Amino acid sequence: MLYHLFTYLDRVFDFPGAGMFNYISFRTGVAFILALTLSTLFGRRIIDYLQKKQIGEIVRDLGLEGQLSKKGTPTMGGLIIIISILIPTLLIANLTNIYIIIMIITTLWLGAIGFLDDYIKVFRKNKEGLSGKFKIVGQVGLGLIVGLTMYLSPDVVIRENIEVKGETNRVEEVHYARQDVKSTKSTIPFFKNNNMDYADAFKSFGEKSQIYGWILFVLVVIFIVTAVSNGANLTDGLDGLATGSSAIIGVILGILAYVSGNVNYAGYLNIMYIPGTGEMLVFAGAFIGATIGFLWYNSFPAQVFMGDTGSLTIGGIIAVFAIAIRKELLIPILCGVFLVESISVMIQVGYFKYTKKKYGEGRRVFKMAPLHHHYQKPGDGSVPALIQNPKIPQPESKIVIRFWIVGLILAALTIITLKIR
Repeated sequence: MLYHLFTYLDRVFDFPGAGMFNYISFRTGVAFILALTLSTLFGRRIIDYLQKKQIGEIVRDLGLEGQLSKKGTPTMGGLIIIISILIPTLLIANLTNIYIIIMIITTLWLGAIGFLDDYIKVFRKNKEGLSGKFKIVGQVGLGLIVGLTMYLSPDVVIRENIEVKGETNRVEEVHYARQDVKSTKSTIPFFKNNNMDYADAFKSFGEKSQIYGWILFVLVVIFIVTAVSNGANLTDGLDGLATGSSAIIGVILGILAYVSGNVNYAGYLNIMYIPGTGEMLVFAGAFIGATIGFLWYNSFPAQVFMGDTGSLTIGGIIAVFAIAIRKELLIPILCGVFLVESISVMIQVGYFKYTKKKYGEGRRVFKMAPLHHHYQKPGDGSVPALIQNPKIPQPESKIVIRFWIVGLILAALTIITLKIR
């Protein structure tokens, strides 16, 4: 809103200082500061309200050190993150930008699903919360909306990067097509020609290959949205783990959005130019500010938990953001912490079912899943599992910080993939 107001004042009245709102970097800084301020200052009021209403965490005794001390800690703190993202975005971002509209819808959609899940757990005292089927339906619905919007919207276009080679077969410069085009192309890491077209899987269908390519793209979007939002949800098991990891991911996504939306930087990096995605840096600024501000209260020992209201939302935001800038194939690297947490659960459940069917009793690979809980259990054989290391339970804060370090390494590797081909 302020963006549109100040651009109008600058264009019509040449209002002093209004021109600063034309700069994405300035608006990103403002969005970050505003989100950080909202989440820290007004977050305290929301926490007090949750405590007053006795909206506390329901804790099951899993034998983890310090676990029972978390009982009664206010949950549904994801509201702080959602509010702190939406207000700066609505005030500072260009609300006519299709990518900003998609991100706002994503935030509201998954925020509502997570809120409903937490509401059932807290107010109806149902530990299971919202049925898993309804969650999946909601996530699939969002994936369908995002995928179809990118297919149907005339504003979602790209310009493919074309290398111009010299006599020594080295790239001298990068050219772009003169016109924007609808395309199912995406960025694939570690390859010289790093653009992959989903439609290539259907070359034998001739002219219809592009239509089938978009169908495949929409299905991929649905899968990624569901997988990443659930991965973030599983990672939210220790104080500050999901929040800090998401802030790191948000920084990298913001950088990728800015360089993809700037023809000069995109040309230098030899990646496809995606008009309009630079504006997503403003949303990224709000996202980073909101998560860091929430970490003020969510760091060990946590004064508030984000609940599914927050974890499903931040996971969905990360997934849709990466899809919008055509970097969804980088998610396994950038969101490696979420991926490993999800895989650890699948391995644990799969092995338990297999051994129960074969031997009559279920056996475990990890002392406990998701993976972060494995490090909280003793490795003295008291918990039967194939992997017993570490022998001594690790403090929660140490586990979180080490996972953050891994997240930083993966973030650096994600950026490096732009040049490793």
